[in-house]
Amino acid sequence: MSNNKRYKFNPETLAYEIHKISVKARFSKGFIIFLVSIAVSFGYYFIYTEYFGLETPKMLSIRSKNTELANRLSLLERRFEAANRTLISLQIRDNYVYRPIFGMEEISQEVRNAGFGGVNRYSYLETVDRSGILTNTVMSIDQLYKKAFIQSRSFDEVSQLAKNADEMSLCVPAIPPVNVASRKIRFSSTFGYRPDPFNGAYRMHTGIDLSGPANEPIYATGNGKVSEIGYDFFGYGNYIIVDHGFGYKTRYAHLKTAHVTMGRKVQRGEHIANMGNTGRSKGNHLHYEVIYRNRPVNPLNYYNRDIASEEFLALVEPKSQPKG
Repeated sequence: MSNNKRYKFNPETLAYEIHKISVKARFSKGFIIFLVSIAVSFGYYFIYTEYFGLETPKMLSIRSKNTELANRLSLLERRFEAANRTLISLQIRDNYVYRPIFGMEEISQEVRNAGFGGVNRYSYLETVDRSGILTNTVMSIDQLYKKAFIQSRSFDEVSQLAKNADEMSLCVPAIPPVNVASRKIRFSSTFGYRPDPFNGAYRMHTGIDLSGPANEPIYATGNGKVSEIGYDFFGYGNYIIVDHGFGYKTRYAHLKTAHVTMGRKVQRGEHIANMGNTGRSKGNHLHYEVIYRNRPVNPLNYYNRDIASEEFLALVEPKSQPKG
């Protein structure tokens, strides 16, 4: 019997006759079966997920992959934190050890930690990263890369200056400006707050005072270049400023005469001026300052106060005569 034929019993003829089913009836029956199948599927899904609280295999697979990716990102973040701590340690040593040795300005945290302003650099992640984990990770990578780049450039600068360490050792103001071992020289005022010799007001004294006879020779305390020569009637009187590089400058004030000119290169131990009593002064003396990174510091920390007269003269005598 053919599968394409359907037979129906006819009670009038008492015989089975071929029964033809219309296309519309077939389609209606198939469509009903399809709808019932969908309804059963949704019912099964609802009971499986909502009633029993179970997840579909596909959802379980997605959740498993999501957990794995989240764990990888978390591990990556911990590695970033460890790398950032190491980088911060390098930054601290760079700012407070390496750079100061060579008279370099420290790099501010504003520069080191500067972000990326302007447009949103991570807008392309917004559609795929609702949790923000991926965006934070990418941002951490960018910030770490920038900090490492700035630190690398800083080490390049320090390395370059380290190659000039011999030159720097001659530029640091490391000898007294006068022969402090001589009986003619008297240490008359310290660095720091003191009563003003004219009005008694307590004020900062940014250098040291060394008293002596008029015309006592004054020497450059390190190699450098004369950056300023001037006269300050109500203050320093005749003065000279020498820029030694590497963040160091020295000031020699209340001079009677200067033996150098603007822009002149001088060497440590070179006779550059004579002691006088010009400006706001009560007697012949030298006001001597050491300026480091634009801040006055105690000059006594830079030279040996117990240096013998013979040792000092050995440092300055070959250059003691002023050049014309």
